[in-house]
Amino acid sequence: MFGNELSERKRLILKAIVEAHIEGGDPVGSKYLMENRNITCSSATIRNEMAELESLGYLEQPHTSAGRVPSELGYRFYVDSLAQEYAMTAREIEEINKLLKMKMTEIDQILVMASKVASAITNYTGIAIKPRRSNVTIERFEGFAIDSRSFVLVMMLSNGSVKTRNVRVDNGISTETIGRLTTLLNSYVSGLTTDGITLPIIMDLEREMGGDGELISPIIKSIYEVMNEIDSGELKLSGLDRLLQYPEYADTDRFREMLGALEKKDEILNLVSEAKDDDINVIIGSESAVKVMDHSALVFKPIVKNGKTLGAIGVIGPLRMDYAKVLATIAGLSGRLADLINENSLTDGEDKNGRKGI
Repeated sequence: MFGNELSERKRLILKAIVEAHIEGGDPVGSKYLMENRNITCSSATIRNEMAELESLGYLEQPHTSAGRVPSELGYRFYVDSLAQEYAMTAREIEEINKLLKMKMTEIDQILVMASKVASAITNYTGIAIKPRRSNVTIERFEGFAIDSRSFVLVMMLSNGSVKTRNVRVDNGISTETIGRLTTLLNSYVSGLTTDGITLPIIMDLEREMGGDGELISPIIKSIYEVMNEIDSGELKLSGLDRLLQYPEYADTDRFREMLGALEKKDEILNLVSEAKDDDINVIIGSESAVKVMDHSALVFKPIVKNGKTLGAIGVIGPLRMDYAKVLATIAGLSGRLADLINENSLTDGEDKNGRKGI
């Protein structure tokens, strides 16, 4: 395991440098460590130890500065081995406990509220994630005429939610045709995933509809849209403007690229879905497959009940994130969320009218 080569003195110096850099953002020198971090050895010894830590990859020396900053490896070792448990203040604990008092029945609403609390406590950007649900299917179709040229297609999904799509037909459509269409959809399409709706099935539907076969293409398109919307997951951000307080995001192009990645959401959702366990995950810089996260860190915790991932909460911030405080905050919030979920009957974010909560 990495870090075994570090003496106690090297660990002490590395820990002091990481925490000083988190607090101030500037490179840290030996004089500062002697005067402010209770490092009791000589300045020359500290410099030598810092040089060795740099050669081992735990520190970096930006430009020609005499001070050092932690590398990604340094942050990783700090998170895994050096960070002390953060003692939350009474105010922070009260903010977390407020979640228990909220009367919400949708997990999506609770996740968003938890992400707002995480952002407020840590001063980073909070995230609430609704996972992809590739196993959701349409269990039943119904159709209702609006007028002679349009009707509503109602889709009842396996997760209990309902989706509707208005369909307009240029040549007109009868009530009998709507009934025949929904009967065929229930026979051929209900219970299938998007991958299961194959070209032969679509061709069979067109053949069965006869002269009204032209209806099938727009209907199948609407079905795909509904199912892909559900499968795609959701990412909600709280306190995005907080990142602008940090000089790491002063580069407009870099911040714009990161914002673009967050808006597209797919890569961040992939990071969460690929998490190996339901513990708190810490992804530092280039450990992430998302290129624009090279100068950032992502900390998140999946929220699980009965083996099912209901969502995730976390924060995004600079590499010099206050990891101890963030870890304590996410742990505290996830514990309160577990209490809420176990004590209440929560829906998965959509009511019976198809309205989404996240």
